[in-house]
Amino acid sequence: MGHPAFFESSPKISLYDPLAELLGAADDGVFHYDYTDVVKLAGHSCPTVAGAYLMTIKALRVLYPDSLPERGNILVEFGDSASAGVTGVIANVVSLLTGATGDTGFHGLAGDYNRRDLMFFNADVAGEIAFTRRDTGACVAVSYSAREVPPAPMTMPLLQKILAGEATSEQRASFLEAWQDRVRRILESIDLPGLITVNVVRAGSTA
Repeated sequence: MGHPAFFESSPKISLYDPLAELLGAADDGVFHYDYTDVVKLAGHSCPTVAGAYLMTIKALRVLYPDSLPERGNILVEFGDSASAGVTGVIANVVSLLTGATGDTGFHGLAGDYNRRDLMFFNADVAGEIAFTRRDTGACVAVSYSAREVPPAPMTMPLLQKILAGEATSEQRASFLEAWQDRVRRILESIDLPGLITVNVVRAGSTA
């Protein structure tokens, strides 16, 4: 698949999935993800998809400072409804990485490995999304502000021309370059103050 080179040089995350280990889907149950994986899921690359990816990475870094995050053992709560704005797009990315679903996920085996009832909306959270470890109760809330990495001035006017069917091939190429350049800058700015805000809601007990 041809795609911008920065997709694969973006921040990466590895997670341990006990179900994957049980069923032999991954060596030692460890999955490795990069931005390419979430783009394939979403079908496009944009600031929202990049932000969802970075919010999840930042949250799990705090929740699991000394070990791999455990996929399927993380409760996710959104402040907005699933149909509000881009919440559904973000939720799909979060679900891919954490394994959390509402009522559509795997039902489990012998009472374990259930991936349902781990994602909720319209929740009272101290941010856009709250992530909670089910084993320790530790919880963090995260928010994302794409405004911290603004687009090039000509980006939106060029998009309007494309949508109106008035853009030249050169203008289309300029738009694509500007659009993905902003995504690249967002992904490279994961630790930029104000881009991703992480609040520790609850420290949790010792795992």
